[in-house]
Amino acid sequence: MPHPDYGDPVNTLGEAVHRLRKIVHVSRQSSWYRSAPVPISDQPWFVNAVLVVETEMSEIDLLQALHRTEREFGRVRRQRWEARVLDLDLLAYHDLVTENQDQAAGPVLPHPHMQGRAFVLAPISEIAPEWRHPISRLRASELLKILPSEQPFDVVGV
Repeated sequence: MPHPDYGDPVNTLGEAVHRLRKIVHVSRQSSWYRSAPVPISDQPWFVNAVLVVETEMSEIDLLQALHRTEREFGRVRRQRWEARVLDLDLLAYHDLVTENQDQAAGPVLPHPHMQGRAFVLAPISEIAPEWRHPISRLRASELLKILPSEQPFDVVGV
């Protein structure tokens, strides 16, 4: 969704990445991917990207920093999968697999839905082709190949 100060989603994401660079080292960034919402809804298509970051923060502190950044952009968490100006997810943290499976209670790692979302797997394949899902041990490109084709996406910029 457009942001009142930064405009279209690509500009908004660019500003979010700029702010994240102040708190973590961004070592790789994917292209911008435009994709249909998952689950399918009447929401507008989203723009997504994946970053590889380096930080001394714990996974808990990193997730809190991501949520703080979302709030700075006006995000208020009310309803699951609602339309939002900015959604920053912690997809993986090294090869950590958490026992916690309640996102309200803290990080769930790896992200519980990432293996089923083309808009996550395609950018990971682009910037980290060697990365493997910590549970299945499959590469993002392998996970992407086995997804149903109902998740269209296209690259809209770098």
